[in-house]
Amino acid sequence: MKPKWLEWAKQLQSIAQAGLTYSKDIYDLERFELIRKISVEILTQNTNMDNKIIKELFANETGYATPKVDIRAVVFSGNKILMVRENSDGYWSLPGGWGDIGLTPSEVAVKEVKEESGFDVKAIKLIAVLDKKCHPHPPSPYHVYKMFIQCEIIGGKPKEGIETDAVEFFVENELPALSIARNTESQIHIAFKHLHNPQEPVYFD
Repeated sequence: MKPKWLEWAKQLQSIAQAGLTYSKDIYDLERFELIRKISVEILTQNTNMDNKIIKELFANETGYATPKVDIRAVVFSGNKILMVRENSDGYWSLPGGWGDIGLTPSEVAVKEVKEESGFDVKAIKLIAVLDKKCHPHPPSPYHVYKMFIQCEIIGGKPKEGIETDAVEFFVENELPALSIARNTESQIHIAFKHLHNPQEPVYFD
């Protein structure tokens, strides 16, 4: 279960962002700025992050608040799955990252695999669309939808990227220490279901 303070902070941030976008009254705008400030203070008091950093990451967006989208590529070779080791935390994840403006989800998956692992792939199947809050990830200031897209290798060779320092394939029962902010063990098992049964339906939520 996610901590209530995190949900409160997210809700306050969402209310403030919408209010600052659509309100015209100067006094209402001041109130929404105060609500945004409170949401930042809640995060500051309950995390080790600096107040300024939280403002820049969490409370700098404009427009109607919507979830962020994280794209993860699922690439198999035989009975093994492709994973990369993240420079940021030293743990392993499926290649992927935030969705990019101007690119489709499958284009993002293909790009991330190339940049992080060196392989050329083509996207062939949507495996899952998950809400991060429904899975055992660590607390995050963002509401995130995660899309898992199966890809097939068509070329290239293993090569570390700017954000990764190792590229390996793993069998299902010998997974490495995972970067659980990016993917969980249960999500990797969902991916393997599609290897074992190509007719497996798309998993959602």
